[in-house]
Amino acid sequence: MPLSAHPLRGPLFMVVATGSYVVNDTMMKLATEGLPPYETLFLRGVWAAIWGFPLLFALGYGRNLAQMFDRWVLARNLSETGAILCFVVALANMPIADATALGQVTPLIVLIGASILFRERISGLVMALIGLGFAGAIMVAQPSGAGISVYAALALGNAVLCAVRDLAGRNVAAHVPGLIVALSAVVVVLAGAGAAHLLTERWVAPGARELTLLAGSGFFLNFGHFFIFMAYRVGPTSAVAPFYYAFSVWAVISGLVVFGQFPNLLAVAGIALVIASGLAIVWLGERRRGLVPAS
Repeated sequence: MPLSAHPLRGPLFMVVATGSYVVNDTMMKLATEGLPPYETLFLRGVWAAIWGFPLLFALGYGRNLAQMFDRWVLARNLSETGAILCFVVALANMPIADATALGQVTPLIVLIGASILFRERISGLVMALIGLGFAGAIMVAQPSGAGISVYAALALGNAVLCAVRDLAGRNVAAHVPGLIVALSAVVVVLAGAGAAHLLTERWVAPGARELTLLAGSGFFLNFGHFFIFMAYRVGPTSAVAPFYYAFSVWAVISGLVVFGQFPNLLAVAGIALVIASGLAIVWLGERRRGLVPAS
Protein backbone atom coordinates (compact mmCIF):
# COMPACT_ATOMS: atom_id res chain seq x y z
CA MET A 1 0.00 0.00 0.00
CA PRO A 2 1.49 3.41 -0.98
CA LEU A 3 2.16 5.90 1.81
CA SER A 4 -0.32 8.35 0.26
CA ALA A 5 -3.17 5.94 1.03
CA HIS A 6 -1.84 4.28 4.19
CA PRO A 7 -4.18 4.51 7.22
CA LEU A 8 -1.22 5.24 9.50
CA ARG A 9 -0.23 8.33 7.51
CA GLY A 10 -2.13 10.80 9.76
CA PRO A 11 -0.83 9.30 13.04
CA LEU A 12 2.69 9.11 11.58
CA PHE A 13 2.56 12.79 10.61
CA MET A 14 1.44 13.65 14.16
CA VAL A 15 4.36 11.69 15.67
CA VAL A 16 6.79 13.53 13.35
CA ALA A 17 5.14 16.87 14.21
CA THR A 18 5.39 16.37 17.97
CA GLY A 19 9.00 15.20 17.66
CA SER A 20 9.87 18.26 15.58
CA TYR A 21 8.21 20.57 18.10
CA VAL A 22 10.13 18.99 21.00
CA VAL A 23 13.48 19.40 19.19
CA ASN A 24 12.49 23.01 18.51
CA ASP A 25 11.43 23.55 22.15
CA THR A 26 14.61 21.94 23.48
CA MET A 27 16.82 24.29 21.45
CA MET A 28 14.64 27.26 22.37
CA LYS A 29 14.77 26.38 26.08
CA LEU A 30 18.57 26.29 25.90
CA ALA A 31 18.56 29.68 24.16
CA THR A 32 16.34 31.25 26.85
CA GLU A 33 19.18 30.76 29.33
CA GLY A 34 20.69 33.90 27.82
CA LEU A 35 17.73 35.68 26.18
CA PRO A 36 14.25 36.90 27.24
CA PRO A 37 11.44 34.53 26.16
CA TYR A 38 9.64 36.76 23.64
CA GLU A 39 12.94 37.84 22.05
CA THR A 40 13.77 34.15 21.75
CA LEU A 41 10.44 33.52 20.00
CA PHE A 42 11.04 36.46 17.66
CA LEU A 43 14.54 35.34 16.65
CA ARG A 44 13.34 31.77 16.21
CA GLY A 45 10.68 33.09 13.82
CA VAL A 46 13.30 35.01 11.84
CA TRP A 47 15.32 31.82 11.38
CA ALA A 48 12.22 29.80 10.52
CA ALA A 49 11.44 32.32 7.77
CA ILE A 50 15.04 32.21 6.51
CA TRP A 51 14.77 28.40 6.21
CA GLY A 52 11.20 28.25 4.95
CA PHE A 53 10.75 30.89 2.27
CA PRO A 54 13.59 29.74 -0.04
CA LEU A 55 12.11 26.22 0.15
CA LEU A 56 8.65 27.61 -0.66
CA PHE A 57 9.91 29.37 -3.79
CA ALA A 58 12.09 26.42 -4.81
CA LEU A 59 9.01 24.16 -4.75
CA GLY A 60 7.07 26.61 -6.96
CA TYR A 61 4.62 27.85 -4.33
CA GLY A 62 5.49 31.53 -4.80
CA ARG A 63 2.24 32.01 -6.71
CA ASN A 64 0.33 30.82 -3.63
CA LEU A 65 1.65 33.52 -1.27
CA ALA A 66 -1.70 35.32 -1.12
CA GLN A 67 -3.20 32.16 0.43
CA MET A 68 -1.16 32.87 3.56
CA PHE A 69 -3.85 35.45 4.34
CA ASP A 70 -6.84 33.20 3.68
CA ARG A 71 -9.32 33.71 6.52
CA TRP A 72 -9.11 30.13 7.82
CA VAL A 73 -5.33 30.06 7.51
CA LEU A 74 -5.15 33.30 9.51
CA ALA A 75 -7.69 32.04 12.06
CA ARG A 76 -5.60 28.90 12.56
CA ASN A 77 -2.36 30.81 12.92
CA LEU A 78 -3.69 33.58 15.15
CA SER A 79 -4.75 30.78 17.50
CA GLU A 80 -1.24 29.35 17.23
CA THR A 81 0.19 32.75 18.16
CA GLY A 82 -2.01 33.09 21.22
CA ALA A 83 -1.14 29.54 22.28
CA ILE A 84 2.62 30.00 22.12
CA LEU A 85 2.51 33.40 23.86
CA CYS A 86 0.54 31.81 26.72
CA PHE A 87 2.83 28.79 26.89
CA VAL A 88 6.09 30.75 27.05
CA VAL A 89 4.90 32.85 29.99
CA ALA A 90 3.51 29.80 31.82
CA LEU A 91 6.68 27.81 31.25
CA ALA A 92 8.82 30.63 32.64
CA ASN A 93 6.81 30.81 35.88
CA MET A 94 5.69 27.27 36.80
CA PRO A 95 7.16 23.75 36.84
CA ILE A 96 7.53 22.32 33.34
CA ALA A 97 5.72 19.13 34.40
CA ASP A 98 2.63 21.15 35.35
CA ALA A 99 2.64 23.11 32.09
CA THR A 100 3.09 19.88 30.12
CA ALA A 101 0.28 18.10 31.97
CA LEU A 102 -2.18 20.94 31.36
CA GLY A 103 -1.25 20.91 27.67
CA GLN A 104 -2.32 17.28 27.35
CA VAL A 105 -6.00 18.20 27.33
CA THR A 106 -5.63 19.45 23.74
CA PRO A 107 -6.58 16.13 22.04
CA LEU A 108 -9.67 15.80 24.21
CA ILE A 109 -10.82 19.31 23.27
CA VAL A 110 -10.09 18.63 19.58
CA LEU A 111 -12.13 15.42 19.61
CA ILE A 112 -15.08 17.01 21.41
CA GLY A 113 -14.93 19.98 19.03
CA ALA A 114 -14.78 17.71 15.96
CA SER A 115 -17.77 15.78 17.26
CA ILE A 116 -19.80 18.99 17.68
CA LEU A 117 -18.62 20.99 14.66
CA PHE A 118 -18.00 18.29 12.07
CA ARG A 119 -20.43 15.61 13.30
CA GLU A 120 -17.61 13.07 13.62
CA ARG A 121 -18.87 10.03 15.50
CA ILE A 122 -16.65 8.97 18.40
CA SER A 123 -17.54 5.74 20.16
CA GLY A 124 -17.49 5.28 23.90
CA LEU A 125 -14.63 2.79 23.57
CA VAL A 126 -12.52 5.30 21.64
CA MET A 127 -13.23 7.99 24.26
CA ALA A 128 -12.17 5.53 26.97
CA LEU A 129 -8.92 4.83 25.12
CA ILE A 130 -8.35 8.57 24.74
CA GLY A 131 -8.83 8.89 28.50
CA LEU A 132 -6.20 6.18 29.04
CA GLY A 133 -3.82 8.09 26.79
CA PHE A 134 -4.45 11.23 28.82
CA ALA A 135 -3.75 9.28 32.04
CA GLY A 136 -0.51 8.02 30.51
CA ALA A 137 0.53 11.55 29.58
CA ILE A 138 -0.09 12.69 33.16
CA MET A 139 2.01 9.73 34.40
CA VAL A 140 4.84 10.94 32.17
CA ALA A 141 4.52 14.63 33.15
CA GLN A 142 3.96 13.89 36.87
CA PRO A 143 2.75 17.40 37.82
CA SER A 144 3.69 18.50 41.30
CA GLY A 145 0.62 20.63 41.91
CA ALA A 146 2.84 23.66 42.53
CA GLY A 147 2.32 26.90 40.72
CA ILE A 148 -1.49 26.70 40.51
CA SER A 149 -2.12 30.33 39.66
CA VAL A 150 -2.70 32.65 36.74
CA TYR A 151 0.21 30.83 35.06
CA ALA A 152 -1.67 27.54 35.27
CA ALA A 153 -4.59 29.29 33.59
CA LEU A 154 -2.21 30.43 30.84
CA ALA A 155 -0.99 26.85 30.37
CA LEU A 156 -4.58 25.69 30.06
CA GLY A 157 -5.23 28.59 27.67
CA ASN A 158 -2.37 27.25 25.53
CA ALA A 159 -4.10 23.86 25.35
CA VAL A 160 -7.47 25.40 24.41
CA LEU A 161 -5.93 27.64 21.73
CA CYS A 162 -3.98 24.69 20.28
CA ALA A 163 -7.27 22.84 19.96
CA VAL A 164 -8.85 25.88 18.26
CA ARG A 165 -5.85 25.96 15.91
CA ASP A 166 -6.30 22.35 14.89
CA LEU A 167 -10.07 22.65 14.46
CA ALA A 168 -9.70 25.83 12.39
CA GLY A 169 -7.10 24.03 10.28
CA ARG A 170 -9.76 21.51 9.29
CA ASN A 171 -11.56 24.34 7.43
CA VAL A 172 -8.54 25.33 5.31
CA ALA A 173 -9.36 24.56 1.68
CA ALA A 174 -7.77 21.45 0.18
CA HIS A 175 -6.03 23.45 -2.56
CA VAL A 176 -3.99 25.47 0.00
CA PRO A 177 -0.52 23.81 0.26
CA GLY A 178 0.58 22.68 3.71
CA LEU A 179 3.84 24.62 3.39
CA ILE A 180 1.88 27.84 2.84
CA VAL A 181 -0.04 27.21 6.07
CA ALA A 182 3.19 26.42 7.95
CA LEU A 183 4.97 29.58 6.79
CA SER A 184 1.90 31.70 7.47
CA ALA A 185 2.13 30.42 11.06
CA VAL A 186 5.79 31.43 11.17
CA VAL A 187 4.99 34.96 9.97
CA VAL A 188 2.00 35.50 12.29
CA VAL A 189 3.84 34.18 15.37
CA LEU A 190 6.90 36.25 14.42
CA ALA A 191 4.77 39.41 14.36
CA GLY A 192 3.07 38.53 17.65
CA ALA A 193 6.35 37.72 19.39
CA GLY A 194 7.92 40.92 18.09
CA ALA A 195 5.06 43.02 19.45
CA ALA A 196 5.15 41.23 22.82
CA HIS A 197 8.93 41.76 23.05
CA LEU A 198 8.68 45.49 22.30
CA LEU A 199 5.95 45.94 24.90
CA THR A 200 7.41 43.88 27.76
CA GLU A 201 11.15 43.24 27.33
CA ARG A 202 14.49 44.87 26.69
CA TRP A 203 16.60 43.72 23.75
CA VAL A 204 19.56 41.50 24.68
CA ALA A 205 22.24 41.02 22.03
CA PRO A 206 22.36 37.28 21.18
CA GLY A 207 25.68 35.46 21.08
CA ALA A 208 26.85 32.83 18.61
CA ARG A 209 25.51 30.02 20.82
CA GLU A 210 22.00 31.49 20.99
CA LEU A 211 21.92 32.23 17.25
CA THR A 212 23.00 28.67 16.42
CA LEU A 213 20.40 27.17 18.74
CA LEU A 214 17.65 29.37 17.30
CA ALA A 215 18.69 28.54 13.73
CA GLY A 216 18.16 24.87 14.56
CA SER A 217 14.95 25.66 16.43
CA GLY A 218 13.53 27.56 13.46
CA PHE A 219 14.42 24.72 11.11
CA PHE A 220 12.49 22.14 13.14
CA LEU A 221 9.63 24.57 13.81
CA ASN A 222 8.78 24.51 10.09
CA PHE A 223 8.53 20.72 10.21
CA GLY A 224 6.28 20.87 13.27
CA HIS A 225 3.90 23.39 11.70
CA PHE A 226 3.74 21.50 8.41
CA PHE A 227 3.22 17.99 9.78
CA ILE A 228 0.68 18.87 12.47
CA PHE A 229 -1.46 20.62 9.85
CA MET A 230 -1.09 17.75 7.38
CA ALA A 231 -1.86 15.14 10.06
CA TYR A 232 -5.39 16.49 10.50
CA ARG A 233 -5.79 17.05 6.76
CA VAL A 234 -5.07 13.43 5.76
CA GLY A 235 -6.44 11.47 8.74
CA PRO A 236 -9.66 11.30 10.77
CA THR A 237 -9.54 13.29 13.99
CA SER A 238 -10.29 10.24 16.16
CA ALA A 239 -7.20 8.46 14.78
CA VAL A 240 -4.84 11.45 14.72
CA ALA A 241 -5.58 13.41 17.92
CA PRO A 242 -4.50 10.68 20.40
CA PHE A 243 -1.00 10.73 18.93
CA TYR A 244 -0.59 14.27 20.22
CA TYR A 245 0.32 12.49 23.45
CA ALA A 246 3.57 11.48 21.72
CA PHE A 247 4.65 14.96 22.80
CA SER A 248 5.19 13.57 26.31
CA VAL A 249 7.22 10.65 24.97
CA TRP A 250 9.48 12.91 22.93
CA ALA A 251 9.87 15.23 25.93
CA VAL A 252 11.15 12.33 28.05
CA ILE A 253 13.64 11.43 25.30
CA SER A 254 14.79 15.07 25.17
CA GLY A 255 15.21 15.15 28.95
CA LEU A 256 17.25 11.97 28.83
CA VAL A 257 19.50 12.85 25.87
CA VAL A 258 19.96 16.60 26.39
CA PHE A 259 19.49 17.22 30.10
CA GLY A 260 20.48 13.83 31.57
CA GLN A 261 17.10 13.37 33.26
CA PHE A 262 16.23 9.67 33.53
CA PRO A 263 12.52 8.73 33.51
CA ASN A 264 11.29 6.78 36.52
CA LEU A 265 9.15 3.64 36.37
CA LEU A 266 5.91 5.65 36.48
CA ALA A 267 6.99 7.64 33.43
CA VAL A 268 7.98 4.47 31.56
CA ALA A 269 4.57 2.95 32.34
CA GLY A 270 2.92 6.17 31.13
CA ILE A 271 4.82 6.04 27.84
CA ALA A 272 3.67 2.46 27.31
CA LEU A 273 0.06 3.47 28.04
CA VAL A 274 0.24 6.41 25.60
CA ILE A 275 1.59 4.20 22.81
CA ALA A 276 -0.82 1.32 23.49
CA SER A 277 -3.92 3.55 23.58
CA GLY A 278 -2.98 5.29 20.32
CA LEU A 279 -2.31 2.04 18.48
CA ALA A 280 -5.54 0.54 19.83
CA ILE A 281 -7.55 3.48 18.45
CA VAL A 282 -5.99 3.08 15.01
CA TRP A 283 -6.59 -0.69 15.09
CA LEU A 284 -10.25 -0.20 16.02
CA GLY A 285 -10.70 2.28 13.19
CA GLU A 286 -9.19 -0.09 10.65
CA ARG A 287 -11.26 -2.99 11.97
CA ARG A 288 -14.46 -1.01 11.48
CA ARG A 289 -13.47 0.01 7.96
CA GLY A 290 -12.65 -3.59 7.15
CA LEU A 291 -16.13 -4.67 8.22
CA VAL A 292 -17.82 -2.32 5.76
CA PRO A 293 -18.53 -4.07 2.41
CA ALA A 294 -16.86 -2.51 -0.60
CA SER A 295 -19.28 -0.57 -2.80
